[in-house]
Amino acid sequence: MAETSTYETVIGLEVHVQLATQSKAFCADDAAFGAAPNTHISAISLGHPGTLPKLNEKQVEFAIRLGHAIGSEINANNSFDRKNYFYADLPKGYQLTQDRAPICIGGKVAIKGSNFNKEIRIHHVHMEEDAGKSIHDLDPKHSLIDLNRAGVPLLEIVTEPDFRSPEEVDVFMTTMRQLVRYLEISDGNMEEGSLRCDVNISLRKKGAAEYGERCEVKNVNSMRFARQAIEFEVKRQANILNAGGIIKRNTLNFDPATGVTSPLREKEDANDYRYFPAPDLTPLELSSEFIEKIKTNLPPLPAVLYQQFTKDFALSEYNANLLTQEKAVAFFFLRLSEQSKNYTGIANLLINKVIPFANEQKINISEFPLSAKALTDFVQLIEDGKVSSSLAYQRLFPALIESPDASPLALAEKLNMIQDGDDDFVSDLVDAAIANNPDKVKAYQSGKKNLIGFFMGEIVRASKGKADPKAVNALLRDKLS
Repeated sequence: MAETSTYETVIGLEVHVQLATQSKAFCADDAAFGAAPNTHISAISLGHPGTLPKLNEKQVEFAIRLGHAIGSEINANNSFDRKNYFYADLPKGYQLTQDRAPICIGGKVAIKGSNFNKEIRIHHVHMEEDAGKSIHDLDPKHSLIDLNRAGVPLLEIVTEPDFRSPEEVDVFMTTMRQLVRYLEISDGNMEEGSLRCDVNISLRKKGAAEYGERCEVKNVNSMRFARQAIEFEVKRQANILNAGGIIKRNTLNFDPATGVTSPLREKEDANDYRYFPAPDLTPLELSSEFIEKIKTNLPPLPAVLYQQFTKDFALSEYNANLLTQEKAVAFFFLRLSEQSKNYTGIANLLINKVIPFANEQKINISEFPLSAKALTDFVQLIEDGKVSSSLAYQRLFPALIESPDASPLALAEKLNMIQDGDDDFVSDLVDAAIANNPDKVKAYQSGKKNLIGFFMGEIVRASKGKADPKAVNALLRDKLS
């Protein structure tokens, strides 16, 4: 087993975000995922001689949106370069990217976990195009090529080497997926390759100032795989260093089936790519008005909404975190909060009933069958003590789903769910529970105060949920004493 305790893990990421534009980065080909192989192609994306690229303005807008969201400096004068290398799924023999003058410089992303709270520095964000896809497991003798993805617009987010654990990488990637969805620049689906990362991993002795030599694990499209790749690579590098060896700077592949990394090639330097200015694309000059207009139209971001939910609405950190995971959910909560000040009740209803129902039915929360008024009226019935929380959640909510146009109060009355706070009614129930359980009464009076829950359960069942729990609890404690 590798001895890793004397080393510090140092990780940097290159995150690739596939943008949700209708067309590709430099031509009008459809950029949608999931079409039949080699149907979203043209002479331009196939790299035919004499064809010329034309920049997709949406890609530029999306890059600026992301740059504003992470606090980057927007480079008003940026340009494109050719990155030359050969892959079977790269028909042109080069990739259009930004090497010398990327569109976004600097920035930072805050991440928080159980044992860390830090900011990850962003080196830069640049625009580029994707390559096609090589498929090696469908034919025993041949590799198959699908060029639908060739030319799809990407943003590459290059971080500083600020990560120290797989957990930090996990939280960062989850945060980025949440952010690009809020900004509506990508669906962030890792399983479809819309969000993936190259992971640069190195080790150095604890306390050392200089970084060790790094190895890059390419195209990781699952956080579980990223964790496994990092954990394996840390042990592999530690074994080499402990044996007196040196780490070679390699590009690695990760095999999820075995959990093992293997060399693809020795890591290239920039010279190997023979970067040079793209001759068919003029430098991009952005006006300050264009940059500022995009900033003005940014939606509320998850970190801002989280602060609003915890401070203005006094929600727990746990509930605020759940409600801000998805933009549609956060905005749904805000819509309900305009009709009711019972913010905690609304949050509980969304988390425990509405979101699970939407997930089960595979619908967007905005398509939920009950109106905002019906939901806030439902919460108010519980708040006013007219229907017990358990009865409301277990029986009234499903009934409302079946009759979405019904009034929650009218339906509760029809189903005989309205709680009875009549003193005689409650007193009779309490007296019966005490009379029927003398041994439990004696045990309670001997100090087993947790038996109050037993009596409450007996009374709630006897009343069929109609007894007001607050009234029952107060009277029960009084009589048991």
